[in-house]
Amino acid sequence: MTAAYRSHRRVANDRGTRAMEWRMVELRERAAALGRFGVYVAQVVWRLVTPPWEIRDAMRHLHLLLVRCALPVTAVVFPAGMVLALQGLQIFVLFGAQRMLSSLISVSTFRELSPVLASVLVAAQGGSSFAAELGAMRIKEELDATSVMAVDALRVHVVPRVLAVMVATPMLNLVGSFAGVMGGWLVAVVFKGENDGIFWANLWELTEPLDLGGGMFKTTVFGFLIGMISTYQGYYATGGAAGVGRAVNDTVVIAVTSFIVVNYFLTSALYGVLG
Repeated sequence: MTAAYRSHRRVANDRGTRAMEWRMVELRERAAALGRFGVYVAQVVWRLVTPPWEIRDAMRHLHLLLVRCALPVTAVVFPAGMVLALQGLQIFVLFGAQRMLSSLISVSTFRELSPVLASVLVAAQGGSSFAAELGAMRIKEELDATSVMAVDALRVHVVPRVLAVMVATPMLNLVGSFAGVMGGWLVAVVFKGENDGIFWANLWELTEPLDLGGGMFKTTVFGFLIGMISTYQGYYATGGAAGVGRAVNDTVVIAVTSFIVVNYFLTSALYGVLG
């Protein structure tokens, strides 16, 4: 009985030791990946601020992003503005403050609704395509061939994509902001019969330039995060087609999670301190 108990304890201890070792290995791998991402970001940022720049490639990627994402952003933010107006009107009616509805729509849309939803769609549409393109280039050894030819792969293939998404995301945020306000107007004025003149007259009553400017600044930061994460996932993709698929999936999940977390701190800094 004692020998069996000792043997059981020995096996349990061995399993616990192996599990601890695996956890330590996984922790070291995560730390190494985080460090490699930090080095990657520093390398790309240096190339972003120093010439030469591949302006033509950046414009091509910018055009593709705007074409691919403009309609999805409109299709998502417009009904979100409608819902915001529908719910807000029910509350304002209780206090006889229906005239303030347009201010609620504009502030909410400019500060949070449009920046976050537009960035989510850019990550899902643009970021995933960047990860897939660079991942395919990595699997086909095109990036290695570029380096062999003494061409800076980061400057040629990565920087134009990061620059494009940093410019495209604020532009799409403007599209989303307009769509959200128009969705709110449709519900308030057309569907619910509120006065059109009062709606537009009070649209800017509580809205400040910081509301729209803050949304533009936040989407620039979100675009930077999307660009960095998507290109990093594609640039270091491994494992063939399955690896490219993982890179695309990880891009969307990590990018959306990252900028939603960052959004809290930016909102606190912009509207909690400056607002």
